[in-house]
Amino acid sequence: MARQNFGGFGGGANMQQLMRQAQKMQQQLQEAQEQLDAAEYEATSGGGMVTVKVTGKHELTSITIDPQVVDPDDIEMLQDLIMAAVNEALRKGEEAREASMSRMAPGLGGMGGLF
Repeated sequence: MARQNFGGFGGGANMQQLMRQAQKMQQQLQEAQEQLDAAEYEATSGGGMVTVKVTGKHELTSITIDPQVVDPDDIEMLQDLIMAAVNEALRKGEEAREASMSRMAPGLGGMGGLF
């Protein structure tokens, strides 16, 4: 009976090399995840009247409000400006995360969650 070659997966040395590569990739992904979690993203709304900062872990770390935007008769506008700035900062963080992960492992999306 002929021995089949399954794309290099039959030999022990090739399997060990594949496992080392997978472990290295997993370590790189972990390091990238930690860097993304520690990163800070800033966004503004209202032409700079409200500025917020969030971390890659989606934690709000800072809100700066220009005193000119504080109008006791229009609290809703201030709330909207804060919400818009926070959502934009979170969106920036998520875009950075997606871009980083796709650079690190461009084919992982189609591997059924192997990693």
